[in-house]
Amino acid sequence: MDNLHIFLGATVADAATRPLHWVYDPKKLKKYIKGKKEIAFLKKNRSPFYNIKTGNVSGYNDVGQVMFKTLLSSKKKSDVLDNFKKNVIKNFGPGSSYWKNLKLRKKYKKVKWKKPMNGPWIHQNILETIQNIKSKKNITGGTKVNESDGYCAALPYFLFNDREKELKKVVKSVANSRINEKYALSKLKIIDLASKKDRNPVQSFVKKYKKNKYFKDVITNIKKVIRLKNQNHIKTVRKFGKACSYPGTFMGSIHAIITSNSYKSAITKTIKAGGCNCSRANFVGAYFAALKPNSIPASWIKKTIPANKIIKRIGLI
Repeated sequence: MDNLHIFLGATVADAATRPLHWVYDPKKLKKYIKGKKEIAFLKKNRSPFYNIKTGNVSGYNDVGQVMFKTLLSSKKKSDVLDNFKKNVIKNFGPGSSYWKNLKLRKKYKKVKWKKPMNGPWIHQNILETIQNIKSKKNITGGTKVNESDGYCAALPYFLFNDREKELKKVVKSVANSRINEKYALSKLKIIDLASKKDRNPVQSFVKKYKKNKYFKDVITNIKKVIRLKNQNHIKTVRKFGKACSYPGTFMGSIHAIITSNSYKSAITKTIKAGGCNCSRANFVGAYFAALKPNSIPASWIKKTIPANKIIKRIGLI
């Protein structure tokens, strides 16, 4: 796999953001980061829903970690997708910490949510995927939500095999909808342009696909973001939606990309915007790592627990 630093960029960005994941109350978020020189990798968890050790990644990036491990262990290219599905069940399914917390969540729903659960949070797409794999469905991805799980699974695969037909299969293996598919592919194409040192990857994507019917909605939404380039990032993310779903999560990410000059400033900005900042960070971090391969702060890499397995593969240690 070439360009693994791109996946490292997504992983570090997710881990940096994770302690403040899903903080939707702007007053609370301001309070949590007030007076801090560094808001990445907060030692104390501030996510209101779940608590994992700082340095670990959210369920979004963890799907990518499962694909990364699958790519390393699969002997044949043709085995990757089937092996990935098996590993999704191992990592997220019965017997895992994710599954254990799913049962706990059902209890939490019956009472007022007062504190975060200890342990990771399984996403709706992944929950459906596990059920569909067990039911032996041909296309196993979830259909109820349009979130970033498909992109996160596809990112490391893209560095291994960038054929669009295969990438679509990977996306649909965990997130089976047209919206999930086209926004995941859009992210990967923009990242690809950044890795090829395009001067303006976002504008180049718009120019290249402006007459493409498949990407019509994506192009329209990028243009909306570009028109707000000079607007405050936090307010812009709030306008487009700071929750996990497309197109808002994509649009907020694009705004961070076109208003930032570095990896660190873009991720810091993404954290400050709150909400589902981890889903946005996975795209923003990969983009800037592609654009500027040595831009990920070394101190951040050291704090990221899954980073070692990635950097060993790219010879950084």
